[in-house]
Amino acid sequence: MTAQPVLIGPVPLLYVQSVSMTEGYQIQRIADSKFSQAIAPTRKAIAIEAMLLGPDRLVTKKALEVLALNSRLLVAATATTLAVTGIPVVCGLTISLDMQITDLRFTQSVQKRDAIDVSISLEHVPRGTASALAGEIADLALAAGSAVFGGAATPAAVPAVPSVPL
Repeated sequence: MTAQPVLIGPVPLLYVQSVSMTEGYQIQRIADSKFSQAIAPTRKAIAIEAMLLGPDRLVTKKALEVLALNSRLLVAATATTLAVTGIPVVCGLTISLDMQITDLRFTQSVQKRDAIDVSISLEHVPRGTASALAGEIADLALAAGSAVFGGAATPAAVPAVPSVPL
């Protein structure tokens, strides 16, 4: 079993180690009652751990930096686009529109000289009702498609002989 790729905007991450999603909900106490109720989602965050491999790893790194808008020039150039839509994230866990990169960390080590580890944190930044509705419909379609065509996941086999490190 291999990891499923993740698409962050136009940037594909092919060697994803983990994807985690956190959702928070606003809890409101019901008037004159001891009961509480979840009334609205308040926060959605996605954390992705991946490796950038191959000769195009530095191009992918730069593309992620551009998406994170790490320079003032890029913010000024894309401000009108970001007013309409955020960064879409497509993976096996969710389809989320209107995301924004809040933290981007790259690591290169002696053990993996030809690889760059990347850690990405994204936060949901709602832009409008239409894009929020489109994102929820896409997420429901992913869930329905997984239920119909997915089936049970088979566990990955553990190799008997250690493999060569990257």
